[in-house]
Amino acid sequence: MTNTVVRALGLGLLVVAGGCVETDRALPQPPSLDAELRAALQQWGVVPILPQPTQDSALVALGQSLFFDKELSGNRDIACATCHSPSTGMGDGLSLAVGTGGTGAGPTRSLGPGRQFVPRNAPTLLNVALGLQYIFWDGRVTGFGGQFQTPAGLALPPGLPTVLAAQAMFPVTNRREMRGEPGDTDVFGNPNELAQIGDSQWTEQWRAVMLRLLAIPAYVAKFRGAFPGVPPNLLGFQHAATAIAAFEAEALTRVDTPFDRYLRRNDDAMTSQQKRGALLFFGKAACSTCHNGPLIGAGNFLDVGVPQIGPGGTAEPPLDLGRGELPGNEFYRFAFRVAPLRNVELSAPYFHDGAFPTLDAVVKHYNDVRLSLMGFDPSHLAADVRAQYHGDPGTIAGVLERLDFRLQQPLNLSATERAELVAFLNTLTDPSARDLSGLVPASVPSGLPVR
Repeated sequence: MTNTVVRALGLGLLVVAGGCVETDRALPQPPSLDAELRAALQQWGVVPILPQPTQDSALVALGQSLFFDKELSGNRDIACATCHSPSTGMGDGLSLAVGTGGTGAGPTRSLGPGRQFVPRNAPTLLNVALGLQYIFWDGRVTGFGGQFQTPAGLALPPGLPTVLAAQAMFPVTNRREMRGEPGDTDVFGNPNELAQIGDSQWTEQWRAVMLRLLAIPAYVAKFRGAFPGVPPNLLGFQHAATAIAAFEAEALTRVDTPFDRYLRRNDDAMTSQQKRGALLFFGKAACSTCHNGPLIGAGNFLDVGVPQIGPGGTAEPPLDLGRGELPGNEFYRFAFRVAPLRNVELSAPYFHDGAFPTLDAVVKHYNDVRLSLMGFDPSHLAADVRAQYHGDPGTIAGVLERLDFRLQQPLNLSATERAELVAFLNTLTDPSARDLSGLVPASVPSGLPVR
């Protein structure tokens, strides 16, 4: 080979090599995981929660006492905290709540003789004060611009400051939850006077609860401190409900999560696995089409193919039609509120009837909703709840008929992707919410046991 040929080959190789280098420089680099995720978050309106206003201390103290006091129940045997306990993430750890007449607490609480389950799961109260517009699984209490729609209609007293305060008016009126049945006696053997009042006599029910509370001098003092400008004879249960809501806002707002720190531009607040899970949540898995905004949910009512479990509602028992139970809402048959997901790790079991025990089970359900519903295995449920599973073909077909369009086809997520989704959901937990035992007062004004 001549020197001329060798020199030509070498020059050609240099030209080719040079071309490769230039080509490499021209290739666009893929966006980083953080850049991709932040773009997705912006699309779905997910922003960190700002600091919330501090509540009046006297109002919070009154609300805390009321929240833990069984005096509010007809039989003096159950408090708000019985079904929304600090030891179980401000829920009760049960698939279906156990109301008045039950025994025990938390996941071990059981029905009393002749009693039925509350038809639905007791949702967590963590972050319940963060601007929710719909309260309860069927949204029967709503609030927009200071105007409330509730089962009480025009009987709802004026002056309630928030939809959360409006919600707090109703557990004491529910027979199965707190008020009791005609003929009940309280823990001291006295007739339950609250249970004798008619179901549509809202004003009389609330007045009867207040008569109990204002017969206790310590409560009179607490109400005077919380509402110094209101004479005792003008105090109504709306004042008690306002105090309960203030306590919930002050004590149960927990938003210092790894995800919130990430939203505040701390890239190290989440692991790579958690970020991949978030990208799935706000992308391929399409979770964010329902769970979006600052609360990551709570803005709609959907049929997501949850099995029917429990005694059902009043329209077509033993089925629970969800929002479809409410007048004029037939379109929402089998639809329930899309739950906000902050601190979701702490609020098992999941969905309106506690059908699924873990977040992993929830993600598997969403991965193929039709297959999950048709193949639902109730064996993990407590025996008395298991007996109330309605898995007949007609019921399953009815739920699938109204299934949300986004869930008609499988997501086809791999096991790794499902694990990444769960890892992301765990970043929504505020570490301070893991131990809420400090919220439990040593005693309450009635003298009834707190636990």
